Amino acid sequence: MLFLLAIAFGLLLGLAGGGHLSNLARLKFHQPWLLVLAIVLRYVLVFTPLSRIEGAQYVYAVSLALIVLWTIWHLKLLPGIWLVSIGGSLNLLVVLANAGRMPVDPTLASRQLGGILIERGHMGQYTVLGPDTHLGFLGDWLSLGPFPEAYSPGDILIAMGLALVVLVSLHREPESEVVP
Repeated sequence: MLFLLAIAFGLLLGLAGGGHLSNLARLKFHQPWLLVLAIVLRYVLVFTPLSRIEGAQYVYAVSLALIVLWTIWHLKLLPGIWLVSIGGSLNLLVVLANAGRMPVDPTLASRQLGGILIERGHMGQYTVLGPDTHLGFLGDWLSLGPFPEAYSPGDILIAMGLALVVLVSLHREPESEVVP
């Protein structure tokens, strides 16, 4: 939800500042299917029974790595994507440091999914943040007002980056019209 709100925020700011939606339509991406595959994998592993299969968390880590690689590949094409790359890298770092699982603050975990994560200790790519957690400060411990989800510092950077990418892209001249 956070990422969709960030994109919407970038759109609103960009359009309010005189940007054009047609500039977004002109963007050309390298291997967009790779990003779509990584995002679909990530959500399938969160919202399906696959989240209960031991080892699924490693597929999640691979999907995060694909997203980070894709954003790095687009650093020159999409101004602002560097924030998404940094945020994704922080998330990947904490996930790899915790056996493929993102640590979640216990208080926030108890509010999500009926507290199932608290009961099980880990589920899919999530684990409860505890004394054995590595790099817990990079895990999901942030709460944003009315949203029940837990967010990581990496998630916040990703959201800021997405808003910036959309905002800047709305104002960029099409490449064929750029004067050297």
